[in-house]
Amino acid sequence: MPMERLNMRKIREVLRLKYECHLSNTKIAQSCNISRESVRKYLLRANQIPLQWPLPAELDDLLLEQLLFPYEFPPPNSMNPDMQWVHQELKKKGVTRWLLWEEYRSHHKDGIGYSQFCDLYRHFKQTLEPVMRQTHKAGEKLFVDYAGMTLPWIDRNTGEVFETQIFVAVLGASNYTYVEATASQNLADWIHSHVRTFQFLGGVPQLLVPDNLKSGVTTPHLYDPAINLTYQDMANHYGVAVIPARVAKPQDKAKVEVGVQGIERRILAKLRHHTFFSVAEINTTIKPLLAEYNQQLFQNLSGSRLSEFESIDKPALKTLPVQAYEYAEWRKARAGIDYHIAFENHYYSVPYQYIKHELDVRITPTLIQAFYKGKLIAAHARIHRKGHTTVKEHMPQRHQAYAEWTPERLLHWAKQTGEQTEQFIQALMMSRPLPQQAFRACLGVLRLVKHYGAARLEKASARALALGAISYKSVESILKHGLDHKPLPYGTKTTTQPITHDNLRGGDYYH
Repeated sequence: MPMERLNMRKIREVLRLKYECHLSNTKIAQSCNISRESVRKYLLRANQIPLQWPLPAELDDLLLEQLLFPYEFPPPNSMNPDMQWVHQELKKKGVTRWLLWEEYRSHHKDGIGYSQFCDLYRHFKQTLEPVMRQTHKAGEKLFVDYAGMTLPWIDRNTGEVFETQIFVAVLGASNYTYVEATASQNLADWIHSHVRTFQFLGGVPQLLVPDNLKSGVTTPHLYDPAINLTYQDMANHYGVAVIPARVAKPQDKAKVEVGVQGIERRILAKLRHHTFFSVAEINTTIKPLLAEYNQQLFQNLSGSRLSEFESIDKPALKTLPVQAYEYAEWRKARAGIDYHIAFENHYYSVPYQYIKHELDVRITPTLIQAFYKGKLIAAHARIHRKGHTTVKEHMPQRHQAYAEWTPERLLHWAKQTGEQTEQFIQALMMSRPLPQQAFRACLGVLRLVKHYGAARLEKASARALALGAISYKSVESILKHGLDHKPLPYGTKTTTQPITHDNLRGGDYYH
């Protein structure tokens, strides 16, 4: 450009100060911190058009720049490169402007220079839709987000109306788009939408670019965003990297935002008068409209999203893994003194060496896995009922190397409170296949003495024994509701004599 080029905000200010405030060129130059010569040239160009003041509302910065600084094309001839072909080639991996210019000059020895080649391409990109001006490599990025619009569906049985969320995924190079409705934006729906997207594409991109949605990103950060562990687990399964869009950086997600806008206008708006009775019915209706959307021809380029996908993105996608990702949640847990971790009222053992260590627990519909610093230390089939799952190899040999807790120690501690408490703790350990499986509950009972005192715990233990209510919750409930102060129901009586029962062993058993 033969003259100084400033941002259009300053140029608008030059025009305002001249035509609205009637300042001299010197005053305008001082106010805008530019040279008087630049002010003179900007105003000369504005007068040559001529521009009206105030500027029309539809005259945005791009149009204003094109009016003030029109691009001077070289004379049309067969030696000028085809910029649409250049634009398509630049999407392919490893292709650069310099490489394309070299190939062009190999066929046109007297063709335009590299600088003019780049100027022609920059001007060509300005004629495209804003989102298409960014050059995305084939198979590189998949942009994912939710649309602002929702679609309602009605429960036939109750008449209640629910709003579905609209998941949108757009491939960077081809703009090929996937859309589906989900019941919510929760983590499970978010992950399952990604799995179905990969199946729809028939392959996997190199990068996922989500907005800073809580389901995908737990802690947004400019340089080091924290990715949700389940989202990261899914990404690892498919061999894809997650690079969230930066906060307050709309250019990072322009592709999906324009894609969302197109989906809202060309699919969702068409369904505004439809009545749906399930999420599945909505997705069945969306499917042909999505196919039509992807096949629609571009306005300023040849082809469609589908044809671009078939020729550019699809060949560059990575192969899908043999098995689709199985949804898994991640939790933090600490193994108790009984070397078990709890999930939904079921207890799963881990090697006793990890007692009191913080563990990462991966939970699928069929599997419970425990990790310590990324190392798998235990895996169990998931059990959907109360109880314990204990692997013998996780137990300390003969329970004597096992930390400081043993059945003998618990019985000794209980005896300090009273005989009834000792008998209750013994019965509690005997109610489980292995005494260690009751350690957590035993500790809970013994710690009740801190809040209620030894005398009340003795009475509560006696009442629980008499009623056959051998659990921590029973003793806690008796104390909480003051039932230890009340006489037992007719026909029951407490005893201070040792319990005799086939399933109860004496204290000597534990030695």
